[in-house]
Amino acid sequence: MNFRNKYVLAIDQGTTSSRAILFNHQGTIITLAQKPFQQYFPKPGWVEHDPNEIWYTQSSVIKEAMAKADVTDSHIACIGIANQRETTIIWDRETGFPVYNAIVWQDRRTADYCEELKSQGWAERILQKTGLVIDAYFSATKIKWVLDNVKGIRERAERGELCFGTVDTWLVWKLTRGAQFITDVTNASRTMLFNIRTLQWDQELLDLFTIPASMLPQVKACSEVYCETSTPIFKKGIPVSGMAGDQQAALFGQLCVEDGMIKTTYGTGCFMILNTGKEPVLSQNNLLTTIAWKLGDQTTYALEGSVFVGGAVIQWLRDGIGLIPNASITEQMAKSVYDNGGVYFVPALTGLGAPYWDQYARGAIIGITRGTTAAHLARAALEGICYQVYDVLTAMENDIHAKPKEIRVDGGAIANNFLMQFQSDICRYPVVRPNVLETTALGAAYLAGLAIGYWKDIDELKEQWCLDKVFNPQMKEDTARKLLNEWHKAVGRSQNWVE
Repeated sequence: MNFRNKYVLAIDQGTTSSRAILFNHQGTIITLAQKPFQQYFPKPGWVEHDPNEIWYTQSSVIKEAMAKADVTDSHIACIGIANQRETTIIWDRETGFPVYNAIVWQDRRTADYCEELKSQGWAERILQKTGLVIDAYFSATKIKWVLDNVKGIRERAERGELCFGTVDTWLVWKLTRGAQFITDVTNASRTMLFNIRTLQWDQELLDLFTIPASMLPQVKACSEVYCETSTPIFKKGIPVSGMAGDQQAALFGQLCVEDGMIKTTYGTGCFMILNTGKEPVLSQNNLLTTIAWKLGDQTTYALEGSVFVGGAVIQWLRDGIGLIPNASITEQMAKSVYDNGGVYFVPALTGLGAPYWDQYARGAIIGITRGTTAAHLARAALEGICYQVYDVLTAMENDIHAKPKEIRVDGGAIANNFLMQFQSDICRYPVVRPNVLETTALGAAYLAGLAIGYWKDIDELKEQWCLDKVFNPQMKEDTARKLLNEWHKAVGRSQNWVE
């Protein structure tokens, strides 16, 4: 097939915004369009999105990206999708109308139920099957909550009238006007309902959560032609041929395709993933075992540490308390003071993720004195992101009994040089920033392009990976150790705060 003058369209549907990016054959961004959407917080610890708004913003940025680049349908070779994971949408199979808002991955409403499951002794069984710890983070308890709490919904689900999907499933449903009801192995592996060894929905877990199997989508590989679009956005059908949860897409976009390679994404949360190859490695240190991708018949596994609040803490400084006018100013503020002034910010705004898994922790700013300034708070917030990543990295090293060569980084926040340097100082590793920061979208594009032969193979993709900058440790090791000791003291103060 001739792909001259053709592009791959990557849909990158995130927690706070929808984006569409066109990539050319060199893996270069041709154009990008982005639209934020509303976050709903109906009660403390609850986080919701409007599924229709997710679709409206996503369809709107697709059109905008194409218009900006002055391209038509005939210029688009295929579409790849990366999406916020675990976020749970349930809709009517006939009408396509959602029966409730999307319950976002950050939502903690099912925390008490998760504690019940642990007390009933389910933790080890669920870990063995799904690779996951029991937590409100994952989709299963969110689905159960909707079935149990929205009037009439359970009966409709049992009659086979309802569909459950993570955001990838919802987008494909909308792109095909309900003709395709599918997900991929990476998104399925984040539901707490999917057996990562058999690659099947697990009936024992469906029974545990009282979820009818008829609600669940068909599970596909990450790179294959699933369908063609059938939506007014495009005049003709375009192949949808790549799909992965955003963190797995970023791992692929960073071309961490060999065992032991590691990347961290700095987005709303921070997500460190380590490629462990063909066999799942069950963590002894509170990390998640997850599917990295499936290409053809070959499944690749990964270890993951999820930090719930990364860039979201900067968003909170801006929108929540109005301390800063924009995110980029935090670098200048952090550099304007000699150190953190003894201030530590534990950003447990939605509990603590890996390796603590404390659903009842809450954010804490500790060490404030009369001399504390806005700059110290901004610096403490950035440092708090790095400390959390350090804690995950340490757990990972303990699981694999090895040290990675470097940490590849991506996501919006990595433009902040202070953040990257401090991360290297604390972790004692080279932190490697690529030229293309949009590696989540790039991974989705790569997966889609490989399926139709737009790119020949992974070796061709490896040639495209391009370095921007390496940050090497500069801080004295004993200084780093002292800071980490104080950080761990601060974490202890924030834990188990909610009764």
